Formats: sequence, structure tokens, C-alpha cells
Amino acid sequence: MEIPNESLQEIVEGKTKLLVPKGSITEKVPPKEPAFFNPKARLNRDFSIIAYAAFLKNFQGPKIFLEGLSGIGARGLRVANELKIDNLVINDLNPTALKMAEYSAKLNEIKNVEFLEKEVCRFFSNFSKKGERGSIVDIDPFGSPAAFFDCGIRATMHGGILSVAATDLQVLNGLFQSACKRKYGGVPVRAEYGNEIAIRLVLGCLRMVAARLGVEVEPMFVESDMHYYRTYVKVRNRPDQDENIGYILHCKNCGHREMALEQKQECKLCKSKISIAGPLWIGKIFDKKFIENMLIQIPNLEVDKVCEKTLNKCMLEAEMPGMYYTLDEIAKKMKSSPPKLEDVIENLKKNKFVASITSFSPTGFRTNANINEITKIFETIQ
Repeated sequence: MEIPNESLQEIVEGKTKLLVPKGSITEKVPPKEPAFFNPKARLNRDFSIIAYAAFLKNFQGPKIFLEGLSGIGARGLRVANELKIDNLVINDLNPTALKMAEYSAKLNEIKNVEFLEKEVCRFFSNFSKKGERGSIVDIDPFGSPAAFFDCGIRATMHGGILSVAATDLQVLNGLFQSACKRKYGGVPVRAEYGNEIAIRLVLGCLRMVAARLGVEVEPMFVESDMHYYRTYVKVRNRPDQDENIGYILHCKNCGHREMALEQKQECKLCKSKISIAGPLWIGKIFDKKFIENMLIQIPNLEVDKVCEKTLNKCMLEAEMPGMYYTLDEIAKKMKSSPPKLEDVIENLKKNKFVASITSFSPTGFRTNANINEITKIFETIQ
């Protein structure tokens, strides 16, 4: 097949050939015209391939992948080409992007694919009836995905996976509090672990929309990288009875943090006024068994080596308390240089606390020790 236009280029990602705009490879910021493709999001797509492979391995039922905002179809086409699915439906409002996706589908000899050019929620409403829903539903917009939560959940079958990406980092990290409250129903606190607060706000909003529809969402895997956050939740057609919406209470004076079902005004350690993030998701954000299954799938796939390292961290932190600490944050508080991460974790464990590294930060660690107990342990390492 001849490349249809000199402004386009053929590349290989994973095991899949893709037709992409040359500008997306050569320019620093990938252009939106003639179609958007971000080569740096390859790692994000690699994680999707691993997550969907782990899900499909144990899924009994029609394997239908619905991609609401596909761009040139990179993620969906990789799923169809590298995993076993029955049907792929790619949707985008850009006809040029769809033409490129069609070309790439032919390059990879993908037959079980349909292309639609509809507004996202109109697209998903085509698949919202029982028996027509997707087993994997993927939403990857520019900015906030919140507008698509309702239609995305409705288009996901019982026991299926809904994955959403958010790229409105400034909103989710606390620069625009009122915009965050409007979009996600909760507010963040500016803190070292802001990416975790952001992901919990996305999950909290998903959970609240799902509850309105009488549906349960259960986080399986989350990922924070560069300019986006991505969550993967299992959707079940039953009401959620668990108390998993609450608040993160953060003390800017002493650094204490905790999760609670109710707001409190005073830090329990130093009695200062507390900053409150939420309402947001306060349950688990990783499913240990699912992460294990993701790791099992890696040898069968062509993905970046970073994926395995990250997933091993996720395994360690899956059952750990929420809200991590960073070495720099504690060292700054103590006016000293940070010790080695492994020394901190080892000493926390020696002192009968639980502790692990985290996938959210290279210098981050999770523990059930409070800030005063962590500071004492830092002093012993110095």
C-alpha cells in the first residue's frame, strides 16, 4: 500500500503499523491538524495493552472494544492487532483521522473493525442497550473526561472495563479550584502527592455518576505519567454499598495527612487549621490480583521495559495506606539532605510500620507511620 500523502508517515508501535502525521514525529508539540497523534503517549498505550490483555484473559463474553475519541485509532488498532477481540468500533469527529485509522487497519489486515464519525455521547448511546455494550470502553479526550462519564458508564457491560484519561492537570492539581469543583464535584489541595489527589478526584466523580445510575465502579489500575492521569475501573450492574467517598485532610503546618469520611477542621497532631481535599475516592486504587495478571501478560507483548518496573511498584503499594510522602518533603521539613529511599523503608519496617515505594513518585513512599514518627526515623538514618 502506498502512503496516501507526503505529509504522512508509517511507524510501528508495539506490533502494529500506524499511519501518522509527519509533524507529530518531527515537531516538539504534536499538531492537531490534519489529525492528532502523540508519540510520547506510547507508554500510556503500552499500559492500556497490558491492562486490556489481563482483563480479556479471564473475561467470558463478547470481546467488544469501543473507542470514543480515537484520533488516528492508535490504541484501538493496537488492541485489535495485538490482543484477541471480536469487534473494534473506532469513533472520532475528525474525518481525516478516521481515514488514517482505516488505512492503518488495512495495513495490519484488521477486518473486525467499524468506523463512526459521531459526537462522543451520541456514539456511546448507540451501544447503551443490554446486549450491545462494550466489554472495554476507552475515553481519551483533550482535557477533562468528566462530560463523558455518564454515557461511558452506560456503554460498558456488566463486568466490563471503563478506562478514562484526564489531561487537565492544572485544574486537578489545584490551580483552578472552582473549575475542579464544577467538573469533578470536589476540590484538590496543593501538596507533594497532588497526582494521587487528582486521580482520586477523577475516581470520586466516576463513582458518584455510577451511583446515580445504580452501578458500581471498582478501580483496577491507575497511572500517572507526564501530562495525563488514567484510571481503569471495572463496572458492575449493581449499587455500590461501600463507604468509599470522603476527604483527604492535609495539614500544611506539620505535613500530617489522613483520609476520613467526614471533614475535620483541626490537625490531630499540631492542632493547626486543616486543608481539605474532596469529596473524592478514599478506597483502594489498585487491585493486586489484576496487577499480578498484568505482569503475567508482559512477556507476550511488545511494551516498554518501564511498564514492568512500574507494575512491580504497584504490586508493593496495592494494599498500602493512601497518600504517599516524598524524601524531599521530609528532608525540607527537617532542614537536612534526604536519605536513601531503601534506608527509609527498611527503617520504617524495623520499627513495626508498613512501608513501600510508590509508582506515583521516584522518591515517594507509603507508610502507616504519621509525620512525627517518620521524622524520628529520618533522624536515626542521618
